[in-house]
Amino acid sequence: MADLGRRHGHTSRYSRYTGGPDPLAPPIDLRDALEQIGQSVMEGSSPRRALSELMRRGTEGMRGTDRLAAEANRKRRELLQRHNLDGTLQEIKKLLDEAVLAERKELARALDDDARFGELQMEALSPSPAKAVQELADYDWRSPEARQKYEQIKDLLGREMLDQRFAGMKEALENATDEDRQRVNEMLDDLNDLLDKHAQGKDTAEDFQQFMDKHGEFFPEGPRNIDELLDSLAKRAAAAQRFRNSLSAEQRAELDSLAQQAFGSPSLMNALNRLDAHLQAARPGEDWSGSERFSGGDPLGMGEGAQALSDIAELEQLADALSQSYSGASMDDVDLEALARQLGDDAAIDARTLSELEKALVNQGFIDRGSDGQWRLSPKAMRQLGQTALRDVAQRLSGRHGERDT
Repeated sequence: MADLGRRHGHTSRYSRYTGGPDPLAPPIDLRDALEQIGQSVMEGSSPRRALSELMRRGTEGMRGTDRLAAEANRKRRELLQRHNLDGTLQEIKKLLDEAVLAERKELARALDDDARFGELQMEALSPSPAKAVQELADYDWRSPEARQKYEQIKDLLGREMLDQRFAGMKEALENATDEDRQRVNEMLDDLNDLLDKHAQGKDTAEDFQQFMDKHGEFFPEGPRNIDELLDSLAKRAAAAQRFRNSLSAEQRAELDSLAQQAFGSPSLMNALNRLDAHLQAARPGEDWSGSERFSGGDPLGMGEGAQALSDIAELEQLADALSQSYSGASMDDVDLEALARQLGDDAAIDARTLSELEKALVNQGFIDRGSDGQWRLSPKAMRQLGQTALRDVAQRLSGRHGERDT
């Protein structure tokens, strides 16, 4: 089996952002920023408002918050317009069709009455994939290929359900053995037991450490305590719930029925339901009731769909934080790691530079507070602006060299 610790997509939410060059290391062009602020002040704006407007617009070579928010909103719309949530059902239907076709071919070569009865069973299968899978649960397959395809359906369901809660599990459990599945079941049982104790206030730091020592490979993000573990699990589980909420009633009924067959029994579904109950109780502030409307042609499976919904929620939060349109807004509200994940390291660098712009202007002595507590341009800033104005005049006069005034 592939390494269960291997995941793709997102980096840890607990590590400090380190992508790209240090944005605090100059050059941040304070002269350009100061000139733009000074121009706004001369036009009647306050230094505070002028700085806010500059952060919204950005500067040459650095995107402002308006553009970053627009990019986050655009990516969110693209996800919704590109994808749909039918991937798992399509994959199951394909495997089921292949299993039935292979079995029919095998039955057609046989001459006994049991083969004819088998053909009748194949003919009478429900058009609903979920019902057909259930109807075939006790069928005695004659075709080894057909039996393998049918078993792949149950295996796929289990891997998709786990992938919704633990990113990367669909691939990690491909070609898994019974022993591999047993390790997953033990992890879920131990996790639920740990969360039982936590809900009762009886867990200890040692309990958490023992759990991680035994099952840490399933959690490559490396939570340092049970609260970080709950945060990570609840975020993913809430996305899985929003995936379910976003399905049509027919899709939801099909997948709910199929879930009973995951890994060949209802035990996985029961363990995940127990886990979800713990997470909803521990993190009620997560969005458990939301949904999205996908309209594209690219199908996503259950795990991919949950990840897409997690990304969509993260992009929405980023756009809101970057808009700075709410009371008490601060650039410190922008999650730089999330911004790097969604829009790239350069976007995170731009946002971090913006967040430090005011501090840099203060530290360099260009902006200070007056006795009334209001921000103002310092004497140093006024001298700098005066020098810039004189330089501009000199450049204009130099451009007229050789011309006669009339």
